[in-house]
Amino acid sequence: MHADYATVSVQELLAPDETALDLPWATFVGDHGKSHTFEVPATNPTDSYLEIQAYDVAEYGHQIMLNDEPLSGFDIPPGEGWQYWMDTIAGSPLRPGENRLRFERDGATDDAFAVGTVVVHWRTDSPEE
Repeated sequence: MHADYATVSVQELLAPDETALDLPWATFVGDHGKSHTFEVPATNPTDSYLEIQAYDVAEYGHQIMLNDEPLSGFDIPPGEGWQYWMDTIAGSPLRPGENRLRFERDGATDDAFAVGTVVVHWRTDSPEE
């Protein structure tokens, strides 16, 4: 077995309006982030998880979508300023080849937050390329 990872640059502001946070580096996307693709060059990825840079999250109800399926449990906990969070990937496994990652804001709240970079990790018994 060996470990591998993919880095995904998200750089999005999820908020009810684009003036909610003054973050010139983040693209305003409203309640639904854009789909970000990354490759998994393994035939059998297992034990996967992701690490997320998030800024100023105030509510629990936001979702991380992997290949159009929500990750289980709560995905991004509240925290002031920058935080770095790890979330296991269960129920929506990584698949060999192209995968899609997207963030959804809980529109029932007035929360505004940003996502910086995400690192997706997995183990595989595939030979290293």
